[in-house]
Amino acid sequence: MLGIDDIERAAERLRGQVLDTPCVESRTLSEIVGAQVFLKFENLQFTASFKERGACNKLVDLSEKGVRGVIAMSAGNHAQGVAYHAQRLGLRALIVMPRFTPGVKIERTRGFGAEVVLHGDTLDAARAHALALAEQEGLAFVHPYDDEAIIAGQGTVALEMLAVVPRLDALVVSVGGGGLIAGMALAARARQPGIEIVGVQTRRFPTMVNAVQGTNHPLGQSTIAEGIAVGTPGVLTQAIIGAQVNDLLLVDEGDIEQAVLMLLEIEKTLVEGAGAAGLAALIRYPERFKGKRVGLVLSGGNIDPLLLAAIIERGMVRAGRLARVRVSARDVPGSLAQITATVAEAGANVDEVHHQRAFTMLAAQNVDIELVLQTRGRAHLTAVLEALRKAGLEANEQR
Repeated sequence: MLGIDDIERAAERLRGQVLDTPCVESRTLSEIVGAQVFLKFENLQFTASFKERGACNKLVDLSEKGVRGVIAMSAGNHAQGVAYHAQRLGLRALIVMPRFTPGVKIERTRGFGAEVVLHGDTLDAARAHALALAEQEGLAFVHPYDDEAIIAGQGTVALEMLAVVPRLDALVVSVGGGGLIAGMALAARARQPGIEIVGVQTRRFPTMVNAVQGTNHPLGQSTIAEGIAVGTPGVLTQAIIGAQVNDLLLVDEGDIEQAVLMLLEIEKTLVEGAGAAGLAALIRYPERFKGKRVGLVLSGGNIDPLLLAAIIERGMVRAGRLARVRVSARDVPGSLAQITATVAEAGANVDEVHHQRAFTMLAAQNVDIELVLQTRGRAHLTAVLEALRKAGLEANEQR
């Protein structure tokens, strides 16, 4: 049975091959969520993910046994970890990825010298194809999470965290197939038996929650946390989680978006949706962790630039820093100048302007002018609307 000895051997094997990433307190996030938050920056690994740990541990083991080629199935981070360390060890790497995989992950995987095959719309379809190719081409299949060597490699994250911060009350870890939390749970229980271990899944892919807690939450079609969008939980990982993990929580897409944006703005660090799920749980359930010393793993930083742009823009809208305002005015020369001058006087910036004359219930001599404004936040937006109304204009925020 997998245990702390296996994880300690993995730590020895990984020394000098993967980064011992920083684990530091975030005082600002601690103030926001009401818990003392310590961040483990696994997004600083060379492939920007903790997945390197398990991949390296497994590939070194296979290489020592004489294996010369491997195949893996992954939506991206496991793929890059396998591709990078296969290249380092002189192994052939074939990676099967679902068709929805972000382009940045596909190109980076190819950049590490792996052959990439895009197949299926789900991880399960990609896995079935990878297993078939493994048999056809005589390649060793490297499972992304349901493998003892992979789990042991991921468990080294907890060893490093507890070496730096030995008195943590809780570890909050994102869960897809369960390799990371399973390894960390085994390591943490051996080092600090009373520590609380909490897993986090997106509400759209609650497969491990359903499997362990016996619930029947419906499965969604997509999520911004594609790295944990796993349709089938691991057999090994499920058994470990059921025995070692205290709780499993669900978070919404909006929680994850907010967490990504907070890490970018506050910590100046780029984290993908799956990598920000732990912080999303602290945002969603602040009372659950209030006053505790909590360790979070920023488990991956490979995010599609277009998705990041959308998250930033949506976050600005939620905060009132980007707002759509409709102003009704007489359709005469100078009206727009009056509106923009009022907005400028109030300290806001005009991002977009649209005139609406046909699709409106106003009198024919009037016009609706829709403005997209950049403000300093909700309080500032309220002040801008009040300034427009004081100028004799009808102005309202459009949701």
